[in-house]
Amino acid sequence: MRMWVYNPHTGGKKVPPAVQARTERRILDYANNAYTEPDVPRGRVSPGGESREEWIERLRNTPTHLCRIRYFGNEDRWSFAFYTYAHEKYEPSFLISGETQGTPEEAFETSARFLY
Repeated sequence: MRMWVYNPHTGGKKVPPAVQARTERRILDYANNAYTEPDVPRGRVSPGGESREEWIERLRNTPTHLCRIRYFGNEDRWSFAFYTYAHEKYEPSFLISGETQGTPEEAFETSARFLY
């Protein structure tokens, strides 16, 4: 007898372009409203000998891996995997709420809190 077990970290559906665009906008809006850029004190020397302005600009433009979300057909129920820099891969994870699925905003929040 075969038994089917649901796994929120496998499978999923291809994300339609309209859902991709809405989800990207949701995450960017959430990040812009929820987080502020940290203050870089004047007089602090950058590690690479750059000017303060060059250093800040480089940090702003350096991508940070936070998480991966997996789509199952519902824009408010995505599974979540956290990026671990120690292993350089995405690890299936739980959201702050303890759930295995949630909104893209919850995935961002969980990742940002855990990473920083």
